[in-house]
Amino acid sequence: MRNGLYSIHIHMLDGVRGRDSGVLILRDGLLLGGGPYFWSIGAYTVGEGTWKGHLRTNQHSPLSDPFARPLFAGQEVTSGFSGTFSGDRAEVFGTVLVGTRSLSFHATLKRLADA
Repeated sequence: MRNGLYSIHIHMLDGVRGRDSGVLILRDGLLLGGGPYFWSIGAYTVGEGTWKGHLRTNQHSPLSDPFARPLFAGQEVTSGFSGTFSGDRAEVFGTVLVGTRSLSFHATLKRLADA
């Protein structure tokens, strides 16, 4: 993974309806980012074409749709992920812990700029 600014698109798995998009800055093993409702901070390590890491996520603003129900219900959550990368793209699968419940997700990243 090259240092840089990445877009991220997350989709929940295992029949859970949910998705999110935002940006992440990856720099020398640290990541931080967010979107209109959530922020995340964490760390990662890189192998040959593979990477893995962990992050913590929290909600910073209420959802604008009063009928939308956030998966995390305003809780700070932790996630672990692993995946692959090639060129300016990456893909990960991971698990987020929400209280005592674990939820699986898939995310794709695209490098946008140097950071």
